[in-house]
Amino acid sequence: MATSPCSSSGVSSSSSSGLGADAGLEIRTRSVEQTLVPLVSQITTLINHKDKPKRSDKTLQAIQRVGQAVNLAVGRFVTVGEAIANENHELKEEMSVACIEARRAGETIAQLTDVASLDHPESDSHITIFTDKTGVVKAARLLLSSVTKVLVLADRIVIKQIITSRNKVLATMEQLEKVSSFQEFVQIFSQFGNEMVEFAHLTGDRQNDLKDEKKKARMAASRAVLEKCTMMLLTASKTCLRHPDCESARINKDGVFHRMRLALEQVIEIVTDSRPNGENEMAPNSIYSGIKEFKNKVEGLRENLYFLSKENLSTMLEVILEHTEDFTDSAYTSHEHREHILELSKQAKMELEQLVSVWMQAQNQKTKDLMEDLEVAILKMCQCMTELKREVHSAATSLAADLLKYHTDHTVLKALKITGVEGNLEAVAEYTCKLSEQKEQLVEMCRLLRHVSGTEPLEITCIHAEDTFQVTGPQIISAAETLALHPSSKIAKENLEVFCEAWESQLSDMSLLLREINDVFEGRRGEKRVYLSLPRPGEQAKIAKLGLELHLLTSDVDSETEKWEDQENEIVQHGQGMSSMAYSMYLFTRGEGLLKTTQDLFHQAEIFATEGTKLASALHALSDQVRDDDKPLLLLEAEKLISLCKQLQATAKASAQGKSATFTKVDACILKTRNVMTLLCQLLPLCCKLLRKNKAGNGCLKPAPPWKEDRIRTGTNARIPERRVETFGIKSLENHVTNMTFLESK
Repeated sequence: MATSPCSSSGVSSSSSSGLGADAGLEIRTRSVEQTLVPLVSQITTLINHKDKPKRSDKTLQAIQRVGQAVNLAVGRFVTVGEAIANENHELKEEMSVACIEARRAGETIAQLTDVASLDHPESDSHITIFTDKTGVVKAARLLLSSVTKVLVLADRIVIKQIITSRNKVLATMEQLEKVSSFQEFVQIFSQFGNEMVEFAHLTGDRQNDLKDEKKKARMAASRAVLEKCTMMLLTASKTCLRHPDCESARINKDGVFHRMRLALEQVIEIVTDSRPNGENEMAPNSIYSGIKEFKNKVEGLRENLYFLSKENLSTMLEVILEHTEDFTDSAYTSHEHREHILELSKQAKMELEQLVSVWMQAQNQKTKDLMEDLEVAILKMCQCMTELKREVHSAATSLAADLLKYHTDHTVLKALKITGVEGNLEAVAEYTCKLSEQKEQLVEMCRLLRHVSGTEPLEITCIHAEDTFQVTGPQIISAAETLALHPSSKIAKENLEVFCEAWESQLSDMSLLLREINDVFEGRRGEKRVYLSLPRPGEQAKIAKLGLELHLLTSDVDSETEKWEDQENEIVQHGQGMSSMAYSMYLFTRGEGLLKTTQDLFHQAEIFATEGTKLASALHALSDQVRDDDKPLLLLEAEKLISLCKQLQATAKASAQGKSATFTKVDACILKTRNVMTLLCQLLPLCCKLLRKNKAGNGCLKPAPPWKEDRIRTGTNARIPERRVETFGIKSLENHVTNMTFLESK
């Protein structure tokens, strides 16, 4: 039987065959591991035959073919490795040695499995397969080790790319931090946006490739910080440039830069598997994991009475009960939960005393009665710990549910926006105190949820959420203070909105996290909920890519509509409505927003197509106003739009049975929506140009986009959520910067 090809510390070996690999080669990514699987399978086939000395000619020839196939595959593999070595001089020597070893080992295996080289009596129909058993094992071990080394070295190149990308981002951030003019800021931020796109792609691929789920969760948390901070950096920097003498604006901007640097550093720690100053990573220590380990030790007494000491067991329980003090000392834990936790803690100590007493007796005299008493003591101890786990879970999740429900209307954030615009410093101070109280509640909620999260990735997600509330709260306060000091500043108002959206987004994420934690507790493995109910994971990756493209297009459409002076223009209103609906479809690809099922998506696609048809009618009406030489182009574009909308409408209405067909339909709907949005990006500037041309200088371009308190949302029978910045390093950031007029009045 073939063993698993890889383990966390390297490539595992088969004890029956003696096959092994260099223990110093740690495989951290799935791509390297999966590349080795077929090679290990073929090598294991060869190795296993050494223990069966008699085989027919037919089997012998099959073994020869496998040996030759291994050699040919290794030859092709080494050719690629050598090409990589030539392109990366710092790895050339190591890579070349590994390639030579791999080629030599492959050739040795081919020789040892060559029928012509085997010495056997012609009169015997059953012949010996290998004349040199140890030679094959040695060659196989060398081959596996050298191939693994080539793969691990190649993986270093990916790590180097990420580090190089990070360094470029950091260098540009330093320039952004020092700029003193809007023009210079726009130019550098455009470069920064492109660099963040590159970094997003590289780190996203790396995150998906990581084997370690804990590292994957940490990477996701760091990338989420960068995602949200990208737009924060834009608005905070603009505010600071507009109000250079404002201390709260400077504090706000400095906070964003600091947080981004920390996130960038954590990404590098993860990909290089290193910690600053050689520190060891501290594993999260939760009640859930403590109880799990404690129960395993207790149940292990059934098999071995001597594998641990009573002092070790007592210490483990003490640590667990110390952690329960996070609940009993919390001002947000209900009286009922506090009393139950204290009672169960007391009971746990008593049960352990009884267990230890019976356990010590059983060590001295292993009678049937004592072993039965020990079994009862084990069961009672484990039952008590299960009840304690259930109680702290109930305390944490009920608190979280109540807090999330209470804060769902975002009353404090709305008040800060209103009082900031009014320039009411006293009222802003009052509401910042309330926000600080809310922050403390949410931070405490995250700390308690971490204890009951059930898996290390979810623990890390709780820690990330706690950090987000800790940091974002003060940033909202500094942004609100800036607005109160400069109530007529549009950029200060926009900046506060961005930070408030980040807070609202984190609250929304907490609802999903709470459901995942409950899934773990209820035995559903805590797998992330997927709205699509579609095949995974490759197909969903395709959907996600389409969704991202759709989001970029909505940003471009928004930029175009903001250029229009007449926001009541029918073309603008249809364009804004279509952009909002496309954004809802993008959120669906992320498992977020109001569209929860595929049917919701298909219905939204139908409404989107209808809105597009209405826009085409508006284009026909516009064609009557423009000059004759411009009319054909406009009518041609309108017909294209009608055709695309009809295709989308037909796709959305088509029936689909089964997961595969449903996926195909979702894919087609989003693809066709993307096509419509692409055309819309071309139509809006064309229409604006024609109107400007026909209005003799009255112009349809605004000098500066106004602050829109309530965006126009049309074409849907449900309230579409406020636009949130969902991607980081998006390609259209340059357009966002270019299209914003900074020289507003203070």
